Amino acid sequence: MNPPTQTPPAPSGTRTERDSMGEMQVPHDALYGAQTQRAVLNFPVSGRRMPSAFIRALLLVKASAARANAKLGLVEAPITQAIEAACRDLLTDAHCMDHFPLDVFQTGSGTSSNMNANEVVATLATRSAGRAVSANDHVNFGQSSNDAIPTALHVSAALALMHELLPALEHLAAVTRRKAGTLDHLVKTGRTHLMDAMPVRMGQVLEGWAAQVEQDEAHLRAVLPLLQRVAQGGTAVGTGVNTHPEFAQAFAQELSAQTGLAFRPAENYFAAMGSQDGAVAVSGALKTTAVSLMKIANDLRWMNSGPLSGLGEIELEALQPGSSIMPGKVNPVIPEATAMVCAQVIGNDMTIAVAGQSGNFELNVMLPLVAERLLESVSLLANVSRLLADRAIAGFRVNEARLAQALAINPVLVTALNPIVGYLKAAEIAKKAYAQQRPILDVADELTDLGREKLAVLLDPARLTHGGL
Repeated sequence: MNPPTQTPPAPSGTRTERDSMGEMQVPHDALYGAQTQRAVLNFPVSGRRMPSAFIRALLLVKASAARANAKLGLVEAPITQAIEAACRDLLTDAHCMDHFPLDVFQTGSGTSSNMNANEVVATLATRSAGRAVSANDHVNFGQSSNDAIPTALHVSAALALMHELLPALEHLAAVTRRKAGTLDHLVKTGRTHLMDAMPVRMGQVLEGWAAQVEQDEAHLRAVLPLLQRVAQGGTAVGTGVNTHPEFAQAFAQELSAQTGLAFRPAENYFAAMGSQDGAVAVSGALKTTAVSLMKIANDLRWMNSGPLSGLGEIELEALQPGSSIMPGKVNPVIPEATAMVCAQVIGNDMTIAVAGQSGNFELNVMLPLVAERLLESVSLLANVSRLLADRAIAGFRVNEARLAQALAINPVLVTALNPIVGYLKAAEIAKKAYAQQRPILDVADELTDLGREKLAVLLDPARLTHGGL
């Protein structure tokens, strides 16, 4: 007769948890349970966890769902209160992310992260309620990973835009406009194709940068409402099965009250869950912002180039030694960092576009990746916009002597004479001035009968920055 089978003891430092697939050994101090542990073991891919902003949004989703279900009489008040308290404690816990260990590269619906949140909240709620609170039957009541995860994606991105990026872009535009006002009296050689062109005022250049940033801000505000429509209420496939018909509206009201942003149920759950078109559109606006900042950063780099053999028009703040071998070298480190951020954001947009194509029938299956890349783009742009404003634009010094020197011998100033002497005569003047490296005023005085006094007015670089004949 065989001896009775005995359950082997749990490994030291673990406890036994059970889910629908059986038992799992979970670290003894972990708040999560078996499903999270399975995902920890299944996805050792990148070491990149889901972003904190996303996890916080998911906890807001759980708290809002609990309140909505309580109002609809679907979950008992003590359990609802325990779920809310658990979410509130996690949102104020500096070590909250210790309980959310999952890799970005997991199941494409984000089910692992949804169950991670359900299990952690259920554990804390059970402790405070003094009775069992189920991860599935209570915390996840009336929900599915398929609507909760895209909802958390939208909520996290909307909050990040409102509280991080849009204020940072406002700051960058304001700093740039203030700087423009202090420099508007300075005239420099304009450049097209990187070649000398008609003169411009430094203020005009910076006003152009500020306008780009303000346009980007307007684009982002225009797409923000796409994020404020959420998938919650569609449950498994968009039909709303296993949830109250009024749950979606009640949930949106609770979420809006918690966040201060007006969230609404999606007009069509099949579109909200089967696609990520809203996130793709927002990413496109972020890419446009990155393109703008890349332009501004590279203008700063060119204008700062030198200091002797480059343009040398401005001098950026010296922040750190620029070389490990060349003493005294100082590099434009903030514009370079900005350009790298922009490259990453442009790459993230391509990733999000490909992920957005992965809506197979009733569900997009790259949701965690979309969430991570979108939030990274927002965060990177917000951080570097403030750096660009405060450590590059606000403090650069203009080399006025270099501006004046270049203007004096700029042959393109002769363009102002076109209406008077004609294009061919103006070209003759320009070519001679360039060949002899002489001021355009001197050569024009030799080759026309306009007189030096009139030429000085016609060729005044400051006057030419105002346009007209």
